[in-house]
Amino acid sequence: MTRHLSPLTMHPFDRRTFLRGLGVTMALPWMESLRVWGDESVGKEPSSQAPVRFACFFSGNGFHSKEWWAKGAGKDMELGKVLQPFEGTKEKLTFIRGLYNEQALKGNIHSSQTGNLLSGAPLAAGGAIRSGTSIDQVLAQHIGHQTKVPSLVLGCEHSMAAVHKNYSMLYSSHISWSSPTTPTPLELYPALAFDRLFKEDDSLNDKSVLDAVLAEATSLRGKISSADKVKLDEYLNSVREVEQRIERAGKERQIQGWRPTLAEPNIPRPKDGVPQDIAEHMRLMCDILVLAFQTDTTRFCTLKLNNDHSSLRFPNLNVDYMIHHLLSHTDGDDWLKVNRFFAEQVAYVAARLDAIQEGERTALDNSILMYCSSMMTGHHDATQLPLIVVGRGGGKLESGRVLDYLGKPNRKMCSLYLSLLDKFGVPLSEFGDSTERLAEV
Repeated sequence: MTRHLSPLTMHPFDRRTFLRGLGVTMALPWMESLRVWGDESVGKEPSSQAPVRFACFFSGNGFHSKEWWAKGAGKDMELGKVLQPFEGTKEKLTFIRGLYNEQALKGNIHSSQTGNLLSGAPLAAGGAIRSGTSIDQVLAQHIGHQTKVPSLVLGCEHSMAAVHKNYSMLYSSHISWSSPTTPTPLELYPALAFDRLFKEDDSLNDKSVLDAVLAEATSLRGKISSADKVKLDEYLNSVREVEQRIERAGKERQIQGWRPTLAEPNIPRPKDGVPQDIAEHMRLMCDILVLAFQTDTTRFCTLKLNNDHSSLRFPNLNVDYMIHHLLSHTDGDDWLKVNRFFAEQVAYVAARLDAIQEGERTALDNSILMYCSSMMTGHHDATQLPLIVVGRGGGKLESGRVLDYLGKPNRKMCSLYLSLLDKFGVPLSEFGDSTERLAEV
């Protein structure tokens, strides 16, 4: 009779290491005494280097016209008021000015400027749906098989299915595209996003992830260094904390319709599609993204904080008198307050990742976080796009810089994407409308 061994009793840690339990798989974080990120290539020794991750954060309708800026370098970099939440990680931030998508200049409306933000592809008009495969999905299709979840696509606002001035509003709702005709489905519910990362059997939705893997976690503790035991405990505590927060949010109705034992909501969502507590919703999504990277369950994530042409309101900021889209045309103090709220979500993820040590680097050092919008301001200006990159791409990306491409011959967003693809070992001869890498990246 063949004996089936637990992953922890097999050849010691020469491949990716997981904790497994009934219906649950948890990839471990980087540990110095385990070669977690094993190279699966035949004949090669497993690598002890942590992987590089990519996340794209999007908020619609642009930013305050006078407060999206940066100047200087390194610790002396100065940030405009929108970007001041990144003060603690500015030495790992790259401010990029002047890039654009040529195809986004057609139509001059939200839909025509958003659907190709991550692909640079021409968009079909007349209500048809055709864009291009986005950079996050290109990465997932090339190397996403190395993790349990090839890519995680999160959102905080329902997509819109209508036509506005000859372009489908689906373009305003999706920046991640699995193919030119397929926007990647958004996961709007934190509980379901969490389940996708860790649970394999929907019938176990009322079970704790940690309870399911407790036996293997206990066994593992006897096989790792003292420093890694501390890291393992911190990691397991962070999983438990997110579980408990999701449970509390569901009980308190903070996230509309969520129930831990249901796959779909059992009460209707508010008519305008806005979560009842947008601050808690966004923060949970940010925590799940960090957890996904920390556990190596996925290396590619897109978090759409809202739609372009968004209907979100912000009672948490005492800005509840106007929806996001209309507020973007005002360029006043309340618009700045909303801008900073969005930037705070991305800065929070950056700070969380920077606090996770992975050998000589942090998880932020081993990541590329891109934050962007599809227009510079709420007045539909797409001649240059607001863009920052936080992280060092595993040491392959120099940070603490301001890069200005205005007036230069190559200032295509897709040139940036070609450069970023190289950081992940996915060299392409062309992407979107570009065949040339972006200088200095």
